[in-house]
Amino acid sequence: MYKIWDKNSTINQKVEHFTIGRDREMDLYLAKYDVLGSMAHCTMLEEIGLIEKQELPLLLSELKNIYQSIENGDFTIEEHIEDIHSQVELLLTQKLGDTGKKIHSGRSRNDQVLLDLKLFTRAKIREIADSVLRLFETLIAQSDRYKDVLMPGYTHMQIAMPSSFGLWFGAYAESLVDDMQLLLGSYRICNRNPLGSAAGYGSSFPLKRQRTAELLGFDGINYNVIYAQMGRGKMERTVALALAGIAATVAKLACDACMFNSQNFGFIKLAAEFTTGSSIMPHKKNPDVFELVRAKCNKIQSAPQQIMAITNNLPSGYFRDLQIIKEIFLPLFDELNDCLLMTASMMEKITVNEHILDDDNYTAIFSVEEVNRLVLAGMPFRDAYKKIGLDIESGNFHPAKTVEHTHEGSIGNLQNDTIRSFMQEIITDFRFDKVKMAEKKLI
Repeated sequence: MYKIWDKNSTINQKVEHFTIGRDREMDLYLAKYDVLGSMAHCTMLEEIGLIEKQELPLLLSELKNIYQSIENGDFTIEEHIEDIHSQVELLLTQKLGDTGKKIHSGRSRNDQVLLDLKLFTRAKIREIADSVLRLFETLIAQSDRYKDVLMPGYTHMQIAMPSSFGLWFGAYAESLVDDMQLLLGSYRICNRNPLGSAAGYGSSFPLKRQRTAELLGFDGINYNVIYAQMGRGKMERTVALALAGIAATVAKLACDACMFNSQNFGFIKLAAEFTTGSSIMPHKKNPDVFELVRAKCNKIQSAPQQIMAITNNLPSGYFRDLQIIKEIFLPLFDELNDCLLMTASMMEKITVNEHILDDDNYTAIFSVEEVNRLVLAGMPFRDAYKKIGLDIESGNFHPAKTVEHTHEGSIGNLQNDTIRSFMQEIITDFRFDKVKMAEKKLI
């Protein structure tokens, strides 16, 4: 097996298989980001004299070829190659000889994988942000569309007070705003350059770490080289926590939708394409898609705890334990993204029951409205409360079944435009275009 650290030694095959584990599989997630990082690194190495001026165009040209093969789906990490770093360096050496061997000067696989993970993560965060925004816009649009359609609100799983579909859709939209705020915070932690920290203690080469940060579009660098290494695991846990927040919102929405779609409620109807039948009961239209969304999102919420369990008793410095985090972390983004896109599609095609409150079973939810009307007419609250309670007990409660809520965030004043503005401010603060421009210049 080709290893960039090999010193003509032999290793037990079982040990080799155990230590490499799923690294080749996981490293395919990181492949194009490893190439991007190498392009920035060798550009900086030429500027400080560790690569000859005439060698840089050769390296960059070949790295671009490798990048394009990854984009085309033609790239593989060969069976006898240990990881993505070894594969890229081997390809360069095969094409360029000794020039290809120079690219690793001033870095370790420790800071190289740190960089790869950060480049991968910030790209995936952008995908998640786009999908969250799509779901957000869908929910806000449905909130506006059905703002005047009343439905029961519940506490303790018992009918409580009037709600509306405007409130229900809008609640999940605003929840995503807070989730996006947390995602933005994790993005800022992610978007700092660790390259140049080497194995965790820096380098005697006169590296220009800020230069590689600029080339890659980072906001800055992780200055302390030990802390840069300590960020391995911490970054993943922090981002996973943000993803878990989004997943929690989507899981709760899926749970509501499954419940409200059932015949006992009949509040909504899912489009037929998002349901499946039963092998024995011909009448069944099961909300399987939302049930799978709920399960997947609940699984995603366990990721921060799994990462924490691996890292919480490690001292400073690099340890092979951190390799296992890849298996938890890297697949999270695609799984959550699938759930977000599927949920947005389902919510776009959902049908709402506009006559729920015609059913007298829900009459009691207007009790607070009637109490408030009596209070506004001059009756003390306790007297009004007692009167309406006695009317309900005696069967003499006949409410108007209308609501007059005007304060901010209530049925009659959803504040959806303000919520939209909050979301747009957060999206702008990511500054994704800065990263996109930097990467475009490299490629």
